[in-house]
Amino acid sequence: SVSRWHDDVSFYQLFDADDNVLGGFYFDLFARSGKRGGAWMSGFQSRYTYDEQDHQQLPVCFMVGNFTPALDGKPSLLTHDEVLTLFHEFGHGLHHLLTQVTVGDVAGVNGVEWDAVELPSQFMENWAWDAEGIALISSHVETGAPLPKDKLAALLAVKNFQSGMQTLRQIEFALFDLLIHAHTPALDYDGILATLNTVRDDIAIMQTPDYNRFANGFSHIFAGGYAAGYYSYKWAELLSADAFSKFEEEGIFNPVTGKAFRETILSVGGSFPAKTNFKNFRGRSASIDALLRHSGFSDTKKGSAAANASTTHGMI
Repeated sequence: SVSRWHDDVSFYQLFDADDNVLGGFYFDLFARSGKRGGAWMSGFQSRYTYDEQDHQQLPVCFMVGNFTPALDGKPSLLTHDEVLTLFHEFGHGLHHLLTQVTVGDVAGVNGVEWDAVELPSQFMENWAWDAEGIALISSHVETGAPLPKDKLAALLAVKNFQSGMQTLRQIEFALFDLLIHAHTPALDYDGILATLNTVRDDIAIMQTPDYNRFANGFSHIFAGGYAAGYYSYKWAELLSADAFSKFEEEGIFNPVTGKAFRETILSVGGSFPAKTNFKNFRGRSASIDALLRHSGFSDTKKGSAAANASTTHGMI
């Protein structure tokens, strides 16, 4: 038996096709009083081998959420946003658990470049947007009927509503972040505000009031570790969209494609540059085409219901 800190917590072991144990993960998914808000994956222990003592440590992680619990005899009914969050954090979990690297500092998510660590997580969200994926995980709580096509179409339409504005917003934040960190010595307060205004003049469609002081509260870049790295949100989105497009071409449940993603991305951790890993999987450098299509900006591949979520969820 495995010790748990609450009755709602589940523990699972992950086995490969030959019944070798790969690692373990805890699910603590439901909201309760006194629990920290949000959702995250935390690597409790990394894969590690100490040959001199013939010691092997397998990876274990926590996947934590604050989803709607079962109430009044009814099962837990997740919103689509909660499903996206679950798939997102499980992507981080797979990255941690499927590593074959035995040096802890570059095993799993460790040592992976900041602008690629969200690739597996955002990548996994695609299955919660695709018609084939949705069909496997959704059913009416009373009748068992799958999600109707018109409801999925409505979800996709809402997802891409004002995605152009959302993209411009992310570009504005990312450019501002890069430009203020490109100055030596550092800019003074007036210089920081002037830089933001210059970026807005170039990027923004809607004017911001003169009294706006967004820069004062941009906590991501001074309290969240994203200094000079905020662009990684959009870059990881591009990588995940392009990676998923290979599955769109070859079948979203194609085991050969899945094995290739596991071997070139998930299992190698930070032992190779992320750029090399991506090229090994995709056979080329990253392309923006899939991101444009998934964001509703182009329709180069008609009939696809796949899409990349525009929201992001932090990994800790």
